Amino acid sequence: MVNRMASTLTTQLTRLVDQISTIIVGKRPQIEDCVACLLAGGHLLIEDVPGVGKTTLAHALAVSLGLRFSRIQFTADLMPSDLVGVSVYERSKEAFVFHPGPVFAQVLLADEINRAGPKTQSALLEAMEEQQVTVEGETRALPKPFFVIATQNPTDQLGTYPLPESQLDRFLMCITLGYPDRASERALLSGHDRREAIHGLRPLMSTEQLMSAQRAVLSVHASESLLDYLQALIAATRSGAWFVEGLSPRAGIAVLRAAKARALLGERDYVAPDDIQAILPQAAAHRLMPVAGAGRGRVDQVRAMVAAVPLP
Repeated sequence: MVNRMASTLTTQLTRLVDQISTIIVGKRPQIEDCVACLLAGGHLLIEDVPGVGKTTLAHALAVSLGLRFSRIQFTADLMPSDLVGVSVYERSKEAFVFHPGPVFAQVLLADEINRAGPKTQSALLEAMEEQQVTVEGETRALPKPFFVIATQNPTDQLGTYPLPESQLDRFLMCITLGYPDRASERALLSGHDRREAIHGLRPLMSTEQLMSAQRAVLSVHASESLLDYLQALIAATRSGAWFVEGLSPRAGIAVLRAAKARALLGERDYVAPDDIQAILPQAAAHRLMPVAGAGRGRVDQVRAMVAAVPLP
């Protein structure tokens, strides 16, 4: 019975990735990362230039899971109340009535998050970390599951500001979609509008099934030798040879959760070293700053470090 349930779950997850791949063409690894992040109970940051499908990916994921989807465009003048909601006095009821903001969704797309001011970013930070928001002194729980997909334009574009380290650390993973390859772009040019095609998608999992899958991630086994390997990688980030500052214990736990989710997508009930190696750039690079003179970006520096740390 257990094996049958596991087989059904992996089949559902494979169908989910397959369906989203019909909308976001040629980006299956990134789609799998997105689904793994959701399964691990984290939040996702997508950093890329405009127009490569970030918004479409978030919308397709929400529709494919039958989750309530909300999108908010972050701007310099966006206020926390625009995000979390506000209480308005209604004369007919002779009382203040709370009108929830877009944060009360199961999948929230925070578009161009690095254009918002610190107060609004702090409001989103509380929502991501605590699964709740505080409005006018009253705490309100957010729906479950609650998954934030934030998009960020490159910081060298006009009107953008780097996210503070505390905000970056709240994202379990950071990915880049990049431009499509030639064949995928031809399919986009000759096919139907992908945003219109989203309306033809059907939900493949219920909310209960998704939350069951999230619980299944926690039961994926990590052996002692695997944990030794993960600790060796974490220690390498703290050695001063690769990065200015190393991964925190919270970041290490996040990497392990992401690796477990990837193992589940790979139809395994245990974490392999390959899972750690494959997920570490997405789960750790945005938390790290290469040492001076490294000559590499964050992701390439993580990959170089992984190549230098021997397997146990």
